[in-house]
Amino acid sequence: MKQLQKFFPHALAILGFVLVSTLYFFPVLQGKQIFQSDIAQYTGMAKEQNDFRATYHEEPYWTNSAFGGMPTYQLGAKYPHDYVGAIDDVLRFLPRPADYLFLYFLSFYILMLVLKADPLKAFFGALAFGFSTYLIIILGVGHNAKAHAIAYMPMVVAGFVMVFQRKYILGGLLTMFAVALEVNANHFQMTFYLLILLLILSGYFIYEGIKSKEYKSLLYSLGTLIGAGIIAIGANATNLLATVEYANFSIRGKSDLSFNPDGSKSTTDGAMTRDYITEYSYGIAESFNLIAPRLFGGSNNEKVGTDSSMFEFMISQGVPEAQAADFVTAMPTYWGDQPIVSAPAYIGAVVFFLGILALFIDDRKIKYVFLSGAFLSLILSWGKNFPALTDFCIDYIPMYNKFRAVSSIQVILELCFPVLAIMGLQSFFKLEKEKQLKPLLQSGAIGLGLIIVLFLSKSLFSFSGASDSYLIESYGPSFVDALKADRKSLYSADLLRSGFFILISAGTLWLFIKNKIAQNTAIILVGLFMVSDLFFVDKNYVSNKDFINAREVEVPFQETPTDTEILKDPTNYRVFDIQGLMQGRTSYFHKAIGGYSAVRPKRMQQLFDYQIAKNNLEILNMLNVKYVIQTDKEGKEHPIINPDANGNAWFVSQVNLVKNSDQEMKALDKFNSKEVAVINENEFKDIKNKAFAKDSSATITLDSYQPNDLKYTSNNAKEGLAVFSEMYYEKGWKAFVDGRETSIMRADYTLRAIVVPPGKHTIEFKFEPQVVKTGSAITLVSCIGMLFLLVGGLYFEKKKSGEV
Repeated sequence: MKQLQKFFPHALAILGFVLVSTLYFFPVLQGKQIFQSDIAQYTGMAKEQNDFRATYHEEPYWTNSAFGGMPTYQLGAKYPHDYVGAIDDVLRFLPRPADYLFLYFLSFYILMLVLKADPLKAFFGALAFGFSTYLIIILGVGHNAKAHAIAYMPMVVAGFVMVFQRKYILGGLLTMFAVALEVNANHFQMTFYLLILLLILSGYFIYEGIKSKEYKSLLYSLGTLIGAGIIAIGANATNLLATVEYANFSIRGKSDLSFNPDGSKSTTDGAMTRDYITEYSYGIAESFNLIAPRLFGGSNNEKVGTDSSMFEFMISQGVPEAQAADFVTAMPTYWGDQPIVSAPAYIGAVVFFLGILALFIDDRKIKYVFLSGAFLSLILSWGKNFPALTDFCIDYIPMYNKFRAVSSIQVILELCFPVLAIMGLQSFFKLEKEKQLKPLLQSGAIGLGLIIVLFLSKSLFSFSGASDSYLIESYGPSFVDALKADRKSLYSADLLRSGFFILISAGTLWLFIKNKIAQNTAIILVGLFMVSDLFFVDKNYVSNKDFINAREVEVPFQETPTDTEILKDPTNYRVFDIQGLMQGRTSYFHKAIGGYSAVRPKRMQQLFDYQIAKNNLEILNMLNVKYVIQTDKEGKEHPIINPDANGNAWFVSQVNLVKNSDQEMKALDKFNSKEVAVINENEFKDIKNKAFAKDSSATITLDSYQPNDLKYTSNNAKEGLAVFSEMYYEKGWKAFVDGRETSIMRADYTLRAIVVPPGKHTIEFKFEPQVVKTGSAITLVSCIGMLFLLVGGLYFEKKKSGEV
């Protein structure tokens, strides 16, 4: 009975998380789904593999619908023995995206309990973390994998803290499962950022352990964490190994080219340039958005309302009132350093105030871990605006140059400050009343003082955005003047708003000190102020209006007359949509050479940059692009047939041997792909000293097609070199001539080629990735190990407590 009573507050908290998650995303209860732009693009990219899975009840692990062909490892591939994923599915039992919001709450709640917060304060802290504006907006646009990984971050930190608190069994089990779930979320950029915080946390505990000479417990802790980490990583071995294998094939890998598309010498060996990595860099002054949401205009589509200067300007220009009211619902008020912003990264004025309070009042030194994590993530988010640190990290920190959008590292700050806030609130009520007033006044003075300084500094800012020159050309200088006036209004209004929330929160705590209100009343009021502050900001960016009929989400693209016309062709070919090169819509209906992916194939991207962008039509021919979708001046689409497309495969009469990737790419500038194959002789040495020929009637025909299994019939009087309009991928693809395996070479920078004996033959390409087989075996063993550790760990815990 006592155990049930002990668990009762936690059960109420979990029930509260369920209710808040579903109420915030209330339309999910009506069967609606949120429209997520990124998920719509993913749906297009994954259409072929999903159809294959539904038909054959197995995984293809390859799709030809995007970028000419690529593995599905980062497109939602399902692997054998993914039992960690099954556990995750149980935890995410709510409809999407309420499931991720629930995970935010639950994971943070566990961390706060480990940090000795009582359930009520931990409950409000979890809500404050989950409603941090950035965490909500990524759900709105469909960064589900990112949200997924962020959601498990607090749980991982909780496991680490427990282990260093010498709760080796329970802490080790929590760490093992939390790390396994974190890695399973499959957003390695977020996990990498979490690792930075864990290094700071571990460094703190190691320092404390060495200082107090508790070497034995320190070794136990480190051993427990290492063991838990190895098992957790092993339980995700298939995905990790596949990702590592694919990484160098993607744009995240090193470039083999020493020159840029314009012919100039490349200054980096990475496929991602420094400018690309730091394109989304947070402005230094823009950092104050964290405590006043629309200080820098909010977003690129901000609702300014009918009391705005822009509305008055539109009316003055003779625009009808209804039309003007509609126009001011999406204004480009953002004027910060980043190209596009969907919402400000607002952590909450009350969260900031309570976090400052923790620094004055909480005597646990671990607060400096979270302060350091918040500060480091903030200055790293400045990217190109703080080049000394950013360049050092890109050049010397392993893996740092694999990730772009450096501003997203602020997720660590968005984790750390709510932790500090609840530490501050917890410590405040533990302190004797005569000692509470001074730190309260100090924290309030800092919070309100910063608001006042920013308010007085208004004249120092220009309120000019990067897109203003374009807006002046399009709409005139008066339009931009009205926009600047609204930016100034948002700046002032949100400073006053944040000041108000700090004032009423501090005032509530002051009333408690003066015995005007009870402790629980004060906690609930401050908690409500903290959460409502964030809640109403979030609703400006993700709300019920973003939900649509479930069918529109499941089928995000409608077939156009152009699609219908192209689909009449039953043969196997590719489509090039000039206007929609970097989107997933074309992949939904056709086999496209474009697509939407942050890890698209590197060599295909280079073909775009170095050849297709320069109108080299021979590249389209060799890629078997039979249809090009063009848009006329009136915006109407037209399918243009390419009569010169090479088809699925062909024999060449000549081989152009080159010595490196530079020569491979340059050889494509002018060549006849139907007659000549360009091959790097240093990579494929067997091609040297071979002569190939084809007779006038030589043919290769595609007999059957599946994304992971292609069958051809060839006929050539002499030994020939056959080139296939399929993407070369070294790991996994196997070629067979009459059932006997033969080696595959890379031709024309991206395609496959094999040597075919004279005569008539059956050729088959099968995708059988060894990495999946190896990874699955490791995953199975690791998951069995997790089960044994769980059962054994719980048994020893019960035995230790005298229950068995």
